[in-house]
Amino acid sequence: MRETVAVQATIVGREWTAVFGAVMAEVAGCFPRRDSRLLAREMTQAMLMELERRNCWTLAEALGHGGPHRLQHFLSRGAWDHDAVRDRFAAWASGELADGEAVLVIDETGDEKASPDCVGAAHQYSGTLGGVGLCQVAVHLTYASPSGHALIDRELYLPAAWAGDEERRLLTRVPEEICFATKSQLAAAILARARHLGIRARWFAGDEVYGSRELRRTARTLGFDYALAVRADHTATTPAGHFTATVLAAQVPARSWMRMRTGHGLKGDRHYDWALIEIHSDDTPTGHDDSGHAFLVVRRHRYTRELSFYRCHSTTPVSLADLVHVICTRWKIEECFQGAKSLAGLDQGQVTCWNSWMRWSLISLIAAAILAITRARTQTTDTADTELVPASTRELLAVLRVTALPAPRRDLDHILHWSAWRRRHQHRAAQAHRRWNNLTAAAIS
Repeated sequence: MRETVAVQATIVGREWTAVFGAVMAEVAGCFPRRDSRLLAREMTQAMLMELERRNCWTLAEALGHGGPHRLQHFLSRGAWDHDAVRDRFAAWASGELADGEAVLVIDETGDEKASPDCVGAAHQYSGTLGGVGLCQVAVHLTYASPSGHALIDRELYLPAAWAGDEERRLLTRVPEEICFATKSQLAAAILARARHLGIRARWFAGDEVYGSRELRRTARTLGFDYALAVRADHTATTPAGHFTATVLAAQVPARSWMRMRTGHGLKGDRHYDWALIEIHSDDTPTGHDDSGHAFLVVRRHRYTRELSFYRCHSTTPVSLADLVHVICTRWKIEECFQGAKSLAGLDQGQVTCWNSWMRWSLISLIAAAILAITRARTQTTDTADTELVPASTRELLAVLRVTALPAPRRDLDHILHWSAWRRRHQHRAAQAHRRWNNLTAAAIS
């Protein structure tokens, strides 16, 4: 068994090197200078190093730099096109995992912040925080296929008060063309970008935030079928009239519920009861005929009887099992969030400005996608006869930190240099804060 794991480790190291080289070659043309290309490579690798915390200081120290200034300049003012990198990366990553029945999953995640000075940071609701708190919220896109899944795009959400505050926009260098947009509008822009890039996917999935009629109409205009969660009071039209989702679920005969497996966990298979109700479409795009098939799918918990509702549309006939598969694929984005945050520092960047946030999040997404695609390439190894479950992304990274990734610099001279640098910087910052407090106190008196 140990020999099998050793062989798999060799394969993982080889595939990671190939995947890392491929994505760096794909985006190389977006960096006009050699030093920025090298920094992109170094920073992507450093995101995956074994560090307690990831920010410009810790990454620079791990890479052997004398200070964080090169990375800070790379993120905030470096002359490279992060939008072009985003597009090339998204097309490349989706191509690696390509499948005609793939699902594009939209969801937002929040990152807690200590200061309202960070771009987009405000007191707002975040499921990650479990309520309202000071955080940044960003809408993300995951490409999910039978081969694997990875985050490939994102947009930062600016609350209305934030987007309309000219002083804060100026301080955080928000581009003039960026204005307030709802999460659904950000999702529509991301979907349009994916279609423009030629990303192969049939389905679009999301939670209740993304079940609006406008976004559903946009999805159909772009040629996506969808399976989107809706609220219990969502109204749908049937041949018998207009009814809420709750009322329609109550009319489903007992024999029409189907128990289906919706996933597998450590404690065994997960089963729910499902029902399929045909409804009329209410989101036909202008100039399109009202073809296709619209459904309301109801999920019922086996024990609590709690109901969840999903509005679906397919251009071709589709079974309940197919729709359940798409609905359950939506949870892949939660796995992507967990991996990108815990393994690639998605939520750890201590950046305040627009460019810095865009670039930090992009490098993190690239690092996480390299891991995901490496795992997808190595999942063909047969472990059925070895009593081994397939290696998780975390397991792969543990191997890569020994076999393929450069080790963080840890020699004594370097550690002492950084200790002195941090203490000097913190001393100067404390002095500046005291001077500012004295000035403000004198002005008030």
